[in-house]
Amino acid sequence: MAFTLPELGYAYDALEPHFDARTMEIHHGKHHQTYVNNANAAVEALGMPEFSALSADEVISRIAELPADKQTAVRNNVGGHANHTFFWASLKKGTVLGGSLKAAIERDFGSVDAFKAEFEKAAQTRFGSGWAWLVAEGGKLKVVSTPNQDSPLMGKEIAGCSGTPLFCLDVWEHSYYLKFQNRRPDYIKEFWNVVNWDEAQRRFDQAA
Repeated sequence: MAFTLPELGYAYDALEPHFDARTMEIHHGKHHQTYVNNANAAVEALGMPEFSALSADEVISRIAELPADKQTAVRNNVGGHANHTFFWASLKKGTVLGGSLKAAIERDFGSVDAFKAEFEKAAQTRFGSGWAWLVAEGGKLKVVSTPNQDSPLMGKEIAGCSGTPLFCLDVWEHSYYLKFQNRRPDYIKEFWNVVNWDEAQRRFDQAA
């Protein structure tokens, strides 16, 4: 079953003024579509029908099973499709952190502010392109970052980290350059205005 570009579920301008409509349109309709196209080609090139029936998340979580010479294309392109799909669902204006997720953040980081500081550091210090993540693993929350289109779902041997993602932030330049230019820290700060805490709570409940 071929991968397809997912609907955002909201208009391109729904995250204004924090994330601008033009960037969202190009990011989703152009960048993500390219990952979808290349992901389909990468999976087809595997010649392994059992992988063609899997979701993008399932494919990247089993990347270690693939021939070494096929892993890079899958890692970059199926990873790009999976990460962007997850990212769009992580965004929504007007939600509030609360409940058991807030309690877990306070337990594992000391305070919400301390958590935000650690997340911002992970996003800011990711050299080049990549992602910052809040993940649940072993009954605890932690902040991790990955390069390029790697994901915690790929596991420690591939991505250098593991865990069940609760939300993520794309820190590739194409995700912010039109509005923020070289000011990645400003983009990261704006992210807190559009985190979909309801979806993060749902994912946290599911992980638990």
